[in-house]
Amino acid sequence: MHITLVGISHKTAPVAVRERFAFSAAELSDALPRFGGAAVLLSTCNRTEVYLASHHPIAAGSVIALLRELKDVADVADEAFYHLSGKDAAQHLFRVAAGIDSMVLGEAEILGQVRVAFAAATQAGTHNAVLSQLFHEAIRAGRRARSETHIGRNAVSVSSTAVALAKRTLGGLESSTVLVVSAGEAGKIAARNLAKHGASRLLVTNRSRARAQELAADLDGHVVAFDKLGSAMAEADIVISSSSAPEFVISADHVRQAVSSRNGRPLLLIDIAVPRDIDPSVRDMPQVHLYDIDDLQAVVEENRNSRRQEVASVERIIEEAVARFSAWLRERGVVPTVAALRERADSVRDDEIERTLRKLPDLSAKERVAVEAMANALVKKLLHDPIDRLKGPDGERYVGPLRELFALDGAISSNGANEE
Repeated sequence: MHITLVGISHKTAPVAVRERFAFSAAELSDALPRFGGAAVLLSTCNRTEVYLASHHPIAAGSVIALLRELKDVADVADEAFYHLSGKDAAQHLFRVAAGIDSMVLGEAEILGQVRVAFAAATQAGTHNAVLSQLFHEAIRAGRRARSETHIGRNAVSVSSTAVALAKRTLGGLESSTVLVVSAGEAGKIAARNLAKHGASRLLVTNRSRARAQELAADLDGHVVAFDKLGSAMAEADIVISSSSAPEFVISADHVRQAVSSRNGRPLLLIDIAVPRDIDPSVRDMPQVHLYDIDDLQAVVEENRNSRRQEVASVERIIEEAVARFSAWLRERGVVPTVAALRERADSVRDDEIERTLRKLPDLSAKERVAVEAMANALVKKLLHDPIDRLKGPDGERYVGPLRELFALDGAISSNGANEE
């Protein structure tokens, strides 16, 4: 079974590129079956990755082409993507789940996103036994990383970064007003953290008033009508936007309207959505400070050192996970051959026992049992070394010769792409 990973992330492309390959939860059910077999699609603010498990190698180019087709993107070079296979693909996923491949080292949100990605594949019917084992092993590694090391201790999150940016830009948070726009979970956490550090007023707006009221109740804030977004921004010192909208939620006109009535007061815009919520052209406006998900990296880098010391401990957990998964996959790959070899040997043994007992009709019941025991012992001893080698690190190299030598092909059933 071949495992293939094709992805694009904050390490290979800026947000302006990778947002074009972002998949919402609603898009996954239609997108996943298009990969034609076992597939999991992990799409977050920092990455879009496709994990595939198949009986034959899959060319990275075909996966990239399908991603381009699904998102109607034709002008992004292949160099923006990465391709890993086998053990390297598994190790990458385990590092992702453990939070050490993230922009924010040790961040906790990614583990939940890995769970959600596999759940979506399960719901779409594009998982199989290999992907199930791979993702469960990844989730296990992620849990261990957080429970057995300090990789998540004092982790710089989007919310803590928002506080740092606000303090740096505004000089303090005392009596400041925060406007939360179409907030996802990260936006809500950031808003709460800003309030905890001094922001005195939270305003909430959303295209759906019912959703805005729900968010306002959750954040202990005040609802603002979405068609009053420009004037609400004029009141705010900090605007946080983290929707899942496919287009800009905050336009240049919204920001221009807000700036015109602020009397020169700085306006901090924090866009933590992918695709982005805020028109990037507003960066050129006076007294406007816009930070998107990539801009947060500079702040994050200032606070990584304490957690870097934990990476070695996490890597050891990942090494164990890779070894365990590799052993499972290796053994699983030779199981049909082992089963067929045992079946062939048992068949020969049974035939020879029957033939021998027919020639020796005067044997007592005890002697007949002894003959059968001897035959069983011979088969067991003869198969011991071949089966051990099949299950060993280089076991797959023996599969073909054994199948040919013992004519096992007819006894081995092929496994389907979505086998459990």
